[in-house]
Amino acid sequence: MSVELLDNPRFYGFRVRRQIDGKTYQEYFSLKENSKRIRGAKKSEVKALAETRDAELKVLQQKRRDKNDREINLDETGQIKGILCRMKREKSGTLTPVFQVGVMSRVRLKIVNTTVSIAKHGRVEAWRRAVDFYCEHKNIGKRMKTYKDLIARCPKPAQIKRYTQ
Repeated sequence: MSVELLDNPRFYGFRVRRQIDGKTYQEYFSLKENSKRIRGAKKSEVKALAETRDAELKVLQQKRRDKNDREINLDETGQIKGILCRMKREKSGTLTPVFQVGVMSRVRLKIVNTTVSIAKHGRVEAWRRAVDFYCEHKNIGKRMKTYKDLIARCPKPAQIKRYTQ
């Protein structure tokens, strides 16, 4: 919940603040009336208003996150944001091409990472495993269009060479 009680010389009341799609929504609910602090039932009413507005913003925030999770976003090199083709240095010192997945997990509510070796699994199978991991943590089902679009975007061997150099 992002309802916060502010008590300073400039303002006394509740602030509701949420970040939605890169934009900050911030609203203030004053606990002063005629330059006097309100208490009791009136204060509870203002707090309930602030919490109601926060709940509305939370629903909007969740809808926007869900929509963003189901869109394929590309970076400036043409790779899918969250699934990158990289060269990984093994403990032996050799460089191995991998698909590196790093996403904000909707399941674990934290950032999760993994790598899938292209040399070990082959390009197509490694891509499928990377996409499966990505979709598992973004709550994208295998029957959804987004999943099928991601699978279809498997990089060609020439693209892998370009990304890993």
